[in-house]
Amino acid sequence: MSLRPPGGETRSRVSVIIPARNDAAALARTLDRLDAMAGREAIEVIVAAAGPLEETRRAVAGRALVIAPGGSTRAALMNAGAALVRGDVLWFLHADSQPPPEALALIDRALADERVVSGAFAHRFAERAWSLAAVNAINRIRYRLTRNYYGDQGIFVRAAIFRELGGYRDLALMEDLILSQQLKRRGRTALIARPLHTSGRRFLARGPWRTFAFIVWLLFLHTLGLDTQRYAARWRGPADRPPGSPWPSSAPRGSLP
Repeated sequence: MSLRPPGGETRSRVSVIIPARNDAAALARTLDRLDAMAGREAIEVIVAAAGPLEETRRAVAGRALVIAPGGSTRAALMNAGAALVRGDVLWFLHADSQPPPEALALIDRALADERVVSGAFAHRFAERAWSLAAVNAINRIRYRLTRNYYGDQGIFVRAAIFRELGGYRDLALMEDLILSQQLKRRGRTALIARPLHTSGRRFLARGPWRTFAFIVWLLFLHTLGLDTQRYAARWRGPADRPPGSPWPSSAPRGSLP
């Protein structure tokens, strides 16, 4: 499906899927940013929510379709949202991600090459802290070399390809990395240099270097083909608290020493 926004430029219809778990305040800010974007009238937005639904609905304030599919993992929420969309392009945004104002045009430009099946934005933390800047610099080297993208980079993908792959794996952890690796095998992936800003609250609340070490540990296990899912509860934190909340003083079984 194609729409023609003001100015005559043809745009593929983009469907935005936002998973939100106990994160109404961050979600409201992200929707505010989407509302201010050029071409907003040409996209549909679906919020797949877990946690207190009324808080999420108040944050959305009629600006998106809100669904409560019953799962709580990002994979379950994003797959449920993707099952309802009508767009040719799926764009997965975290509830605490702030895309650049011209993001839709940049996605269009990336997908103008029919060989490109998906892509993501450069990553930058929203908060200013030297530790986050250092982590961001290391992360930038990683994704430029590997072309493995994470969900906080705003992954976008052609809807037909996403469905052929069966969507996100039904996992509590690493679902975005696995999808990114699958997409690389299907065609070219684009890295948009304009950064998407995502909150570094998880790093700040849990300790930047401790959190970074945990990520490296998970990547090490994943690379060796070992189980990472046993660490999901540790990474996600308590189910009734916003993402990125401080780790509890007594870590659940399967956490790092």
